[in-house]
Amino acid sequence: MHHHAKRGPRIVITGLGAVTNLGHDAASTWAEMREGRSGIGPLEAEAFGRYSANWDVRIAGQVKGWDAGKVIDPREARRLDRFCQFGLAAAIEAARSSGVDFAKIDGERAGVIVGSGIGGIQTIEEGVWLLRERGPDRVSPFTVPRLMANAAAGNISIRFGLKGPASTHATACASSGHAIGDAMHSMRRGEADVMIVGGAEASIIPICVAAFAAMRALSTRNDDPTRASRPFDIDRDGFVLAEGAAMMVLETEEHAKARGATILAEMVGYANSGDAHHITAPDPAGSGAARAMRWALRDAGLRPDQIDYINAHGTSTPLGDQAEVEAVLAVFGDHARLSKGGKLLMSSTKSMHGHCLGASGAVEMIACVHAVREGIIAPTINLLKPAASHENPAPFDIDLVPNHAKERRTKYAMNNTFGFGGHNCSLVVGRYE
Repeated sequence: MHHHAKRGPRIVITGLGAVTNLGHDAASTWAEMREGRSGIGPLEAEAFGRYSANWDVRIAGQVKGWDAGKVIDPREARRLDRFCQFGLAAAIEAARSSGVDFAKIDGERAGVIVGSGIGGIQTIEEGVWLLRERGPDRVSPFTVPRLMANAAAGNISIRFGLKGPASTHATACASSGHAIGDAMHSMRRGEADVMIVGGAEASIIPICVAAFAAMRALSTRNDDPTRASRPFDIDRDGFVLAEGAAMMVLETEEHAKARGATILAEMVGYANSGDAHHITAPDPAGSGAARAMRWALRDAGLRPDQIDYINAHGTSTPLGDQAEVEAVLAVFGDHARLSKGGKLLMSSTKSMHGHCLGASGAVEMIACVHAVREGIIAPTINLLKPAASHENPAPFDIDLVPNHAKERRTKYAMNNTFGFGGHNCSLVVGRYE
């Protein structure tokens, strides 16, 4: 692989783990993605019962029927915020699926980087409620270790004895994309042989639903939850808040080969950029997103026409989806244009699982890894008419893999995540051969 010559060791993916509204592990999450099933439903949460308010938004992508105590010691689970329970469970699965024996490797050569946009917000909301209703002596001593955004990284580090690089990214929806890319670059520099990386989020709580709804960022298609998340569709009206976590084990190729590991895919490129435009709205031309994609291609040593699949950020917001299409057309040109016979496929799995905020990039890596490993491209469901808006109904000129998965031999996939604050992150994963 010539394009890695100057870039240090090749970095490969050897394990996957997840807890999502599509499934309580990575395999079932992928099975639902490839079948085009939705994990969105009516909002169910005791916390909302405290408020008699009439909620404008009554749908979300909640993880249902999941018991943290089945994966983590129940006493330990009680000391963790929900986002951290998800993250630790996904890390345990990723570690098991990779086959790395963390007890036998040099802990100083192993690390962890996790992304979370908001961290332990449930703990904060509950703590404030208790403080106001019952007074300061009722606030739990576990409040701080539960609410820290870095709690997932810290607990994963402790669980597996990871003494090398250990950190957390909080860049809104780009958080886990940054975590994965940062880990890859750290490993290329020789700082670790093995890392557990990914993202975790659990913010389907009253303050977050109310806050995102107040911005008009969320879909209000309450009567039809499974069709509410409809990226790139003319009738999209906002994103659907979701929760969950996904983790991967990254290793240097040499470390993975030495232990006879099954290599799932290779991490080949990463870049991030800032819009410097507006704290929540994307640059309308998507120039920041385009910069991240161009730089990620440069990091990977690839031409635009070598990318077979893009997992779009595709949140289902009117402005965001349009800006993203503009950015992709600007970078990929005719390779992306359906009208010119372009071969590029692009889909948004958020159509199925909604927007996991800081965990999005990691959850969507599941689709990218399977794209390059199996040649199956997960669809964008609920896509009846791809267009900017009813005022601007010209169809988006990209194959957005509408409604059904496609089989397509895929060598390189790109995973885009764009966050509030103008943070753009682009990862490139390749078929390992």
